[in-house]
Amino acid sequence: MEVRDSAAVRADAKKVSSRVLDMLALKGKVTETGAMTMRCSGFDADEKVYRARHPWSVYDVPFADMRTAFDRLRDELPKNGWKIVKDGPDASVGKSPQIVAESQSADFAVDVRLHEANRAQNAPALLTVTVESACFKGSDGR
Repeated sequence: MEVRDSAAVRADAKKVSSRVLDMLALKGKVTETGAMTMRCSGFDADEKVYRARHPWSVYDVPFADMRTAFDRLRDELPKNGWKIVKDGPDASVGKSPQIVAESQSADFAVDVRLHEANRAQNAPALLTVTVESACFKGSDGR
């Protein structure tokens, strides 16, 4: 297992997120969440094995534009070194469209979902993106 500094992996997750946003080519508001690290499951507590995770969303843009951007990813991800491993409805009640892809290096995966507005729950339309790294052994004690 590769040894990496957690700050470097978080920075890489942010870069991957930025590239995905560029591929979406969607001009809306983007949530300001930062990348974080979390322990990988399945390892002993004394092992410092972690992954970076960067969830964010695009909102305040017409749903038709979100759908176009979501559909654009089907072409753009493979052109940019990603392999789509899932393209279909997610497991939610609303069966939201979902694309899951892995980077060519397998260091990162991206999960993109398209959520229609739900007036009953006062939920706006969102295009959600979660970038997650592979597990790494921490070089910095994390």
